[in-house]
Amino acid sequence: MRVIRASAMGVCFGVRDALKITEFIEQPVQVTVYGELVHNPLVQQRMRRRGFQQFGEGEHREAIPGTPHVLITAHGISQRRTAVLRDAGKTLLDTTCPLVKKAHAAAIGLRDQGYHVLLIGRPGHVEVQGITEDLYSYDVLPDSTAVKKYPHDKLGIICQTTTPSARALEIRAAVTRMNPHAEIKYIDTICQPTKDRQAAVEELLNQVNTVVVVGGKNSNNTRQLVHRCQERGAVVYHVQSAEELDPQWFDGVEAAGLTAGTSTLPETIEAVYKTLREMRSTAGVAEPEKSWHCPPHKVKLHGRIDAA
Repeated sequence: MRVIRASAMGVCFGVRDALKITEFIEQPVQVTVYGELVHNPLVQQRMRRRGFQQFGEGEHREAIPGTPHVLITAHGISQRRTAVLRDAGKTLLDTTCPLVKKAHAAAIGLRDQGYHVLLIGRPGHVEVQGITEDLYSYDVLPDSTAVKKYPHDKLGIICQTTTPSARALEIRAAVTRMNPHAEIKYIDTICQPTKDRQAAVEELLNQVNTVVVVGGKNSNNTRQLVHRCQERGAVVYHVQSAEELDPQWFDGVEAAGLTAGTSTLPETIEAVYKTLREMRSTAGVAEPEKSWHCPPHKVKLHGRIDAA
């Protein structure tokens, strides 16, 4: 079975930098991670073994961590939440992705200019929560069916950084169509690594109809890759590790694609790739072994996708 890797996949620079910061923390037991550093179960497991305390992303978000130091994850938090933690005497270690900070700044800028903010993204996601906590007037739009006529003269549209570009354009068009009375300002806050990986999976889907997507089950950008494969009619398998692969999935498959979300480690991708190559489908022969290199800001490979 041939395994074709996506031209762009795996860890982005924001995740890489966040992980690097944690490596230099000398007393992890004195640090509470405010949520999940990245949505990757292997990373969470390693951090727990080192002694980091973990704070959930759900209903306990309002509580104050007990450790003197609090690590802000790559997904970021609101200015309001930052102030609460500092007022409680906590020292903050900030690993927020610069591109998430850009989305926060765009939202606050629209707020200060009197816009009702429409945030295209997944309701309840920690990044979305961090942005909306600083807003007074907003709606979160997961898809175009959520769009309505708004009683506001000024509408500002931004995106969760991992939003598929095509979905953002569809929702933007729906907002414009249903609100001809309003002044509408759109700011593209989708991050470039997300765009690169989405473009790469489109290219991959022109070559294969079976794909393995590697990444955390809570990772929004990984889920979007899975969703796009499903939309294109591909057979998709969403796995978090090589151990989840089932040889029976690939019976009769001559070529399979491989891709991964921005919080998926290079070692995990490589393990999945090697396991796939060891699987002999009834229809094909494994391709010769090739080496590959992960650049610091972009992982370039050849791909395959998995079912959600």
